[in-house]
Amino acid sequence: MGEGTANRSNQEWLDSVYDKLKVKLKAECRRVGTDIPYTTGEDGRYRDIIDTAYGRTPDGGVTLANWTNGFWPGMLWQMYHATGDTAYRDAAAGVEERLEAVLKDSESVGHDLGFLFLQSSVANYRETGDKEAKRRGLLAAAELAARYNLKGEFLRAWSGPRETEHGKRMGGGDIRGWMIIDSMMNLPLLYWASRELDDPRFSQIAVSHAKTVQRYIVRPDGSCNHIVALDPDTGEYLNNPAGQGYGQGSSWSRGQSWAVYGFALSFRHTGDQSFLDTAKQCAHYCVSNMAVTDWVPLVDYRQPAEPVKYDSTAAMITACGLLEIAGHVGESEARFYTEAAYRILRACEAKFADWDPERDSILTGGAYFYHDPTGENTDRPIIYADYFFIEAVLRLKGKDLFEW
Repeated sequence: MGEGTANRSNQEWLDSVYDKLKVKLKAECRRVGTDIPYTTGEDGRYRDIIDTAYGRTPDGGVTLANWTNGFWPGMLWQMYHATGDTAYRDAAAGVEERLEAVLKDSESVGHDLGFLFLQSSVANYRETGDKEAKRRGLLAAAELAARYNLKGEFLRAWSGPRETEHGKRMGGGDIRGWMIIDSMMNLPLLYWASRELDDPRFSQIAVSHAKTVQRYIVRPDGSCNHIVALDPDTGEYLNNPAGQGYGQGSSWSRGQSWAVYGFALSFRHTGDQSFLDTAKQCAHYCVSNMAVTDWVPLVDYRQPAEPVKYDSTAAMITACGLLEIAGHVGESEARFYTEAAYRILRACEAKFADWDPERDSILTGGAYFYHDPTGENTDRPIIYADYFFIEAVLRLKGKDLFEW
């Protein structure tokens, strides 16, 4: 297939998907409104976070601090920006008001304040100039900056005592010194706050943390650890717990995708060439792996041959990261990243998409982590797969709202 034919094919696919997206999301917005979904039930419908196990505290109480809770308002703001339909704006604003409660209990969030408030409050402020939204975003940024460890030069990932049940599942150890690759996507909240306040301290923390991630999480071949443990008192490197991939030293694909997109975004905000180089390094590792699995990523790029487990969430995040990189390189180089993004998007849409407007969620095939004996957290719809799919499609259409 020649380049011109490939371009026409991609454009036809993109136009078709955008048309279906408008129908699907309009129906979802009408049904879901200000609820906060994570995944669908057997009936194909979303449940509010308070009606599911996701987002509940150990004692059974309800928390709005689950790290995924910003993606639904993020989808709504994207669709409002693309279509001008005020139903999306009104629903997004209602979700943001619910998330206000998180700022009163930020310890329950960990470092994921970026995921929660970039897609809600900061998106609102960027789109409408709402001063209350700006206030929420700046409060969230201050809470995130407060997690910075001076000795280790990193943002602590999770809150709680030295040992938690969550930490034990991830490999054990003193979680006070843990940083994870996911953190790269929270840093744009700090870059944004620095610009809004004309205060370099927030950006300095973000850059310092990103450099520490480069040093300890990204490997020379472009693969990544999920977690690195540092001594919280001295900053000394301790080890790299297994995390959500197959095992210690493996290559969890969603972690890889956070690295691709996260470092590309840090380059956008700072102009530091080393961040773009790291994003490319991780991107080439991902693309080379997906090229031999028909452009659908495995849950872990170093998982055993059987059973075969895929993760549509890693695919969508990687595609967005590739498109971000494409925006920072010359035209001839950008074609590589854009075409790879199209191949990932088209492969996953063909394999996983459900366009029935009577059913919530677009993409199935998501996996929260590799080891899941119950089957409840693999091969299922997950809200952030849809968010990044929508973002990628709208970016390719030139209709996206920049939320990072």
